[in-house]
Amino acid sequence: MNKAVFDTNVYVSALGFGGLPEHLLRLATGPGRQFELYASPDILKEIIKVLGSEKFNFSQEEIADAISVIDDAADVIIPGIKLNIIKHKPDNRILECAIKAKADYIVSGDKHLRTLKEYKGIRSITPAQFLALLEKER
Repeated sequence: MNKAVFDTNVYVSALGFGGLPEHLLRLATGPGRQFELYASPDILKEIIKVLGSEKFNFSQEEIADAISVIDDAADVIIPGIKLNIIKHKPDNRILECAIKAKADYIVSGDKHLRTLKEYKGIRSITPAQFLALLEKER
């Protein structure tokens, strides 16, 4: 089974706008899950910060519900490493989690992560590319 780490923007899109990111989040949940999803405490903290920002203005209850959805879908792990590979520093936390999880994919809409393309066998792809890959493997 494929292992993936979602970038914060994929979670925020899933929780705030639905569509393809929400569909992918659902595919990681329950007994019929189609891939293993991983997150870290640092990723969760960033999601909480973004959802609570003026741009999204989620209430504390909505943020708690959002984190509960992520907890149902993702295994939260502690990377235990610090990297400085990506120039946009916050994106390194995604890579750290992916390395610890031995992930196959980082799923992101972020150009900083996607320009990485691959790092130590971990491919960085868009949500649409990841869905196409999952559908191909069914």
